[in-house]
Amino acid sequence: MFTGIIEDFGTITQIEKERENVHVSLESNITPELKIDQSVAHNGVCLTVVKIDGNRYTVTAIKETIDKTNLSEWKVGDKVNLERAMQLGARLDGHIVQGHVDQIGQCTSVKEEGGSWVFDFEYDPGLKNITIEKGSITINGTSLTVVNSGINSFSVAIIPYTYEHTNFHTFKKGTQVNLEFDVVGKYITKMQQLQ
Repeated sequence: MFTGIIEDFGTITQIEKERENVHVSLESNITPELKIDQSVAHNGVCLTVVKIDGNRYTVTAIKETIDKTNLSEWKVGDKVNLERAMQLGARLDGHIVQGHVDQIGQCTSVKEEGGSWVFDFEYDPGLKNITIEKGSITINGTSLTVVNSGINSFSVAIIPYTYEHTNFHTFKKGTQVNLEFDVVGKYITKMQQLQ
């Protein structure tokens, strides 16, 4: 369980394929605090730490994860948003995030607006995911509030701190991102489908 509040960047140092699995090694300031078997969200994808070597650690992604996320586009040198699992008793500063990406979305526009930024996104409506105005959305692991909700599109407004301390500053038109929709909305949608 995560909150969507990004702690640090991880810089990808190595990507190694082993059959259908992919091992990703990263360097990060939080590496010394990690341990083997710990869950860490990488651009919103919950992955397990399998190896630690100094300031570098490795996680493994299976085919299911690769197929449903933008992980197949990651390359050496990319900066990845990182968040360790939330601690019981800590404040929930973002919203309830599972680290289970629902689908990939695409950035369609980036607009600077007097010191803040507005990002527009589209996604395939065929998977029946929804957003609502002022609802929560997780983009590359970052907890955000939806504005301008449409059938298969939405926008988010980003303050300077978020822009600088997440990989949003690397987004441009066409950038593919990991989307995790609000868990409450997913349950409501599922219940309506069963009626």
